Amino acid sequence: MADENTLLLETTQGAVTIKMRPDLAPGHVARIKELVKSGFYDGIVFHRVIDGFMAQTGCPHGTGTGGSGKKLKAEFNDAPHVRGTVSMARAASPDSGDSQFFICFGDARFLDGEYTVWGEVTSGMENVDKIKRGEPVMNPDKIVFAKMAA
Repeated sequence: MADENTLLLETTQGAVTIKMRPDLAPGHVARIKELVKSGFYDGIVFHRVIDGFMAQTGCPHGTGTGGSGKKLKAEFNDAPHVRGTVSMARAASPDSGDSQFFICFGDARFLDGEYTVWGEVTSGMENVDKIKRGEPVMNPDKIVFAKMAA
């Protein structure tokens, strides 16, 4: 059932539904919603995709070097980094998350407590699995559009 915390991504590989978790990371969920509603993620590529690890997106330059310009305070939590986990990418500083996020292909428990988990894929993980791999990705897949379900 969709609610105000359901994020729908239409990717070049198909639809992906993410249940956002404001109970874990209220600041991150609020910011992602703002960015989605502004159209920020529409057309953004998956610029860093590592087989067996994760698919990263959210850089407006498509290189992993950019963001929305608003850094977020870390909201580390106890949620595990497992298949389908959606978590915020960041630089060395814990409080450097911005607009980039990643979806885990499998267990990445070494990230637990070091990155802010803010959601989980509830459907369409088979489409995430199809995203082209690479660092950088040649002819990358992208988010065609992102929207809130409600």
